[in-house]
Amino acid sequence: MTYNVVIMYLVAAALAGAGAYMLLRLRSATIGERKTYAYRMAGIMLASAGIVLAMSATAMWRWSMPV
Repeated sequence: MTYNVVIMYLVAAALAGAGAYMLLRLRSATIGERKTYAYRMAGIMLASAGIVLAMSATAMWRWSMPV
């Protein structure tokens, strides 16, 4: 596994973690309507970006393996 792939996995984990944190914050009853909308949109986008980046890192890792 190359350093590029490792860095991609680390960034993907950070994005997915931030998205999961924002989505878990929605369970709190103290946030307002505007924050609910913002946390929902940003959380879904961050989690999706983490998943897609992890898939791209896996594809790059498989393609770089010798046959």
